[in-house]
Amino acid sequence: MFISIFITVFTASAFAAADPFDQVLKRWTKDRKYVDENNISNLTVYATYYSTEFIEAYIQSQAQKNLWTKEETEDYKYKFLSALRLKEAIPVQIRFVNNAETMYLGPFDIMVKLRIGNTLYKPIDYDKRFNFRFQGEKEGLVFFPRFDSKTGKDLLKGIKNVTLELSSNISPNLTKGNVTKFLWDVYNDNPDKLYQGKAAAQFETDRLLQRLDKLKKDETTLQTQLKSVEDEKNTIQKRLDELAKQ
Repeated sequence: MFISIFITVFTASAFAAADPFDQVLKRWTKDRKYVDENNISNLTVYATYYSTEFIEAYIQSQAQKNLWTKEETEDYKYKFLSALRLKEAIPVQIRFVNNAETMYLGPFDIMVKLRIGNTLYKPIDYDKRFNFRFQGEKEGLVFFPRFDSKTGKDLLKGIKNVTLELSSNISPNLTKGNVTKFLWDVYNDNPDKLYQGKAAAQFETDRLLQRLDKLKKDETTLQTQLKSVEDEKNTIQKRLDELAKQ
């Protein structure tokens, strides 16, 4: 729910280009427009990479617009960062403005990839509204993996740029077999900078509570295993005592 609310607010403010936030938005939002040969049907695709700079600027723009206190801003920041899942994912917002034939993008995870280095990565999650047919506008967040699923390595470490790639099948009659690509320079991006202040303390509290919950579950499992061992030891000792009396 929070993500959907955010996207609505973001769309209303972001493309209005009415405040200093617009300069940051322009650095992190790319667009590509396709027009048919009759100059009638058209499709515009927007993509915004959620960099540290963009997120910080957006939070501050919302705080100024809504006249929030420092505490209100920190509360919003915590909810916002939680929705973006930056600790595990790379979020990208995609927006389609389709003034052409009906688009059918489902399942959307085969339509979009993020190129990091020489490897293409599928989304680990995305707004499921992308799976439904539509004309007009549709937007949502797409989440790509931030870490290698096997090694745990940070996929962006040492990487200069990333490229979002949308299949030519998003609208074949307009793309004419061309893959839609958006490239961002992410070399100096550092999401860890966002986790400071009250929001950081709340995230640390959440992490410790999750860890504590896991340890409690592990403790219960170990206690069950220990009881099983003790029961087996008692059974064995009882049999040994019986054999000793024969």
